[in-house]
Amino acid sequence: MRPSQRAVAAAAVTLAGLLAAGCASASPSRAPASPAASVPPVSAQTAQPYGTATWATLPMGGTGPNLFWQLFALPDGSTKWQLHTPPGIATNGAIVLAGQDGTTGRAAAPGLVAGVRPSLDLDFSPLIATSDEGRSWSALPPVPGLADVPDALAATSIGRLIALTGKQAVTTLAPAAASTAGDAAADSTGQATLTTKGKLAQAPGAAACQLTTLTAVSAGPDGTPLVGGACARPGVAGIFGYSSGTWRLAGPTLPASLATGDIRVLRLTTVGRTVAALLQAGTGESASLVAAWATAGQPPDGPMAWSVSPALALRGASVRSASFGGTGQGVAIALSTGGGAVLAGPRGTWQALPALPAGRAVVLALPVGRTVQALAADGGTLTVWQLSNAGGHDSTARAGHWAKVQVIGVPIQYGSSSSGSS
Repeated sequence: MRPSQRAVAAAAVTLAGLLAAGCASASPSRAPASPAASVPPVSAQTAQPYGTATWATLPMGGTGPNLFWQLFALPDGSTKWQLHTPPGIATNGAIVLAGQDGTTGRAAAPGLVAGVRPSLDLDFSPLIATSDEGRSWSALPPVPGLADVPDALAATSIGRLIALTGKQAVTTLAPAAASTAGDAAADSTGQATLTTKGKLAQAPGAAACQLTTLTAVSAGPDGTPLVGGACARPGVAGIFGYSSGTWRLAGPTLPASLATGDIRVLRLTTVGRTVAALLQAGTGESASLVAAWATAGQPPDGPMAWSVSPALALRGASVRSASFGGTGQGVAIALSTGGGAVLAGPRGTWQALPALPAGRAVVLALPVGRTVQALAADGGTLTVWQLSNAGGHDSTARAGHWAKVQVIGVPIQYGSSSSGSS
């Protein structure tokens, strides 16, 4: 069964109602210049809608060779998360995801692709795909080791995969990759180099950014490759788009209050017809966070039209993980302080969440038609918590609380990985 394109506008309404009822507003801040390269990395643990389910990945088990990343899915309309970790593959290094809707009229494309970061003695990244929402998996040609970022892998609507490697190169995997968007001829596996950090830094308009590192890859709804990074020039968002044979700085333009802070792209992804980005300005006590969205339908060679959220003052905290929901306009972040925040969309404001449930790894999720959920992993147990309101959706309701809704026991194969496993 091929995943269909999501029609989830109602999810944004559900989230907006919850935020008005169950959370306290967080205030914006002004950020002075700080080196974006010093921003702590965001974990690959995340949740996001793909096809007809919300998918979440997070680390479980022990440490070192006994740490295994797991993959869970919550089908639309269901109340129960299900374990769908691909079998027969060592997931010690982290699972990163890329999804396609498979509705282009070409040969069926994988509905979901999972890439595994290098770990132990593994120096490449296996890729495995499912077209039936995790019931069966098939291997794809591996790619060079994926970068240690949540958006190291992306899929286009025409069946091409885009990967950000740990060597700061952007590669593509498809039989006709070089003829569509490559800087070099594809090899025998259909892989080609799209660009590298050095080449991208020399692209037209890139001097305005002064690119220091690549942090994310994605693809627009029309298949346009997108690359995110960190800029050394304050106030400039390092998102680049590829069209008509040229990479160009694609925005967004940020508010004047962030003009003195170096900007780093923490997340860059596409949900349905919406490109969603999460950006941090500055570091430390003065750092702040903004989300930005661009929708489909822009001219192929024209600038992307972005909407930008209000700024969220991080007050010394760092972003541990970030998740997206609905049409891509819902954003949820877990912070290093044990707190979290959610944002319903461009017209919303950041809303603080109650202290997150305890766990060695905690991921926030925004399932279609449901309230905010927190997935807390500890050893081989995943506990799912749901944000509940004391007074329903009325704006005068008190702050919500986390209610336990599900517990999943995960069979961890302790001792199954070693320095020679693959």
